[in-house]
Amino acid sequence: MRTGDGRALRRGAELRVPDGVKDGMCLLLGATGVGKTLLVKRLQEVSSGDGKGDLGEPPPTRPTVGTNLTDILAQRKITIRELGGCMGPIWSSYYGNCRSLLFMMDASNPTQLSASCVQLLGLLSAEQLAEASVLILFNKIDLPCYMSTEEMKSLIRLPDIIACAKQDITMAEISARKGTGLAGVLGWLQATHRGND
Repeated sequence: MRTGDGRALRRGAELRVPDGVKDGMCLLLGATGVGKTLLVKRLQEVSSGDGKGDLGEPPPTRPTVGTNLTDILAQRKITIRELGGCMGPIWSSYYGNCRSLLFMMDASNPTQLSASCVQLLGLLSAEQLAEASVLILFNKIDLPCYMSTEEMKSLIRLPDIIACAKQDITMAEISARKGTGLAGVLGWLQATHRGND
């Protein structure tokens, strides 16, 4: 296994926060292909501009194999650690420094919904994430075949999950491709990381 900068990581080695990265990182997790990389690129665009206007064509992305660290400047620097969906079995290695969690689900892919629900339940039951604020993002609402938030909440019994969770959980419908809802995601990150100096 390799770290984000390409260095080899020994099995069982403790993951450390890279130099210059402040405590209270935001983890971005979700299954492969839900749009995590595009979300991060779009959040960078929104945070660097006035948050208004057309974002234009989406930048090219590739599936993340490993981890990406990205700084978003939103009144203060917020570091987002995106972990590839294929890394699901070792996500827990990265929980220790997590202040907030963005969990993405593909609202246009009902066949992936149950697997995403299992991943979400695993995250919410992790002791290291008990204090983290959670934002569940239903992405790809720009596609004609997307499920509404109400449909998704019903299918995975989200109200029951939220009632049993220790974390503060928020939900949002977004389109990382079109930019819909990204100002709200940025606002949530700003509010969640307000005390992160």
